[in-house]
Amino acid sequence: MAEVKLINVWKKFGEVTAVQDMSLHVKDGEFMILLGPSGCGKTTTLRMIAGLEEPTKGQIYVGDKLVADPEKGVFVPPKDRDIAMVFQSYALYPHMTVYDNIAFPLKLRKVPKQEIDRRVREVAEMLGLTELLKRKPRELSGGQRQRVALGRAIVRQPQVFLMDEPLSNLDAKLRVRMRAELKKLQKQLGVTTIYVTHDQVEAMTMGDRIAVINAGILQQVGTPDEVYNKPANVFVGGFIGSPAMNFLDASVVEDERGVWVDFGEFKLKLLEDQAEVLRELGYIGKEVIFGIRPEDLYDAMFAQVKIPGENMIRAMVDIVENLGSERIVHLRVGNLTFVGAFHAESMVKEGQEIDVVFDMKKVHIFDKKTEKAIF
Repeated sequence: MAEVKLINVWKKFGEVTAVQDMSLHVKDGEFMILLGPSGCGKTTTLRMIAGLEEPTKGQIYVGDKLVADPEKGVFVPPKDRDIAMVFQSYALYPHMTVYDNIAFPLKLRKVPKQEIDRRVREVAEMLGLTELLKRKPRELSGGQRQRVALGRAIVRQPQVFLMDEPLSNLDAKLRVRMRAELKKLQKQLGVTTIYVTHDQVEAMTMGDRIAVINAGILQQVGTPDEVYNKPANVFVGGFIGSPAMNFLDASVVEDERGVWVDFGEFKLKLLEDQAEVLRELGYIGKEVIFGIRPEDLYDAMFAQVKIPGENMIRAMVDIVENLGSERIVHLRVGNLTFVGAFHAESMVKEGQEIDVVFDMKKVHIFDKKTEKAIF
């Protein structure tokens, strides 16, 4: 097993910068998720680790071995990096059986036949493929093909697994099952794994840590709890969480009763420790971006702490989406719109005026210019 380190890595394609000054340390045995929208540079990062792309600048280490450094003229080819990659497209050989597909990388390395047979059958047992070893890929379902692709990677016993959106071709139900299977398998094998996805649910449920990337720039690295509860900036706050975090432009104002965020249509009173932070940093009288997650808004009927005029406002219900376990409620106050995720027993109706409570302990304030989190 091995750790993976990227130190100030850049990748340019002509005038286009795909990855910008990326520094990332993936610990030995860790399940690291690279998360971001399409075209953000996450697959390019994975391909540089694999050796399928050469960085323009910077250094990449796999274990203690320097595998890429353009300035020193170092570039270790993919076959010598002891890395196995699983692709979105499965990339199975259609003319080979499941057994031969899994065995193929071992045959290339001239591993003895008896050892190949033992390892293939061991991996097949682990992945529930024993009964399918004589079948060809066309005779398998999408989930079975994905397990064969995983088996081919596992059988090599590499130092690092690289996975590029391996579940995106599966239907929703199978994807949920495979997420759990993959996580369990990674823990069982203990192999350092770097997994690319644009699906924040996959990232939150599978990763030990998540590296959030946007426009080729690393935005934040942290545990699922850290990136969810303490987003580093507006992008991370909005990208992680479903429904997405509400963002409203506001001004920070102070009177004899305390410090408030003023939205024009209404005001909310901040807690004293939050007020102290904004005072110290000089934000009184300045514009900020106010963020709150839909699940931190409540129908007043179900709120534990409600203080009219401080954390409770009157809002119009525009749309109600009933998801069974909760209700997604689209709310409006004047020209301001935001979304709440209410308790399933909330019986609010479209066109109704209701009292909405903000959990002020859970609010996020971002700098208006930099979009970085203040708290």
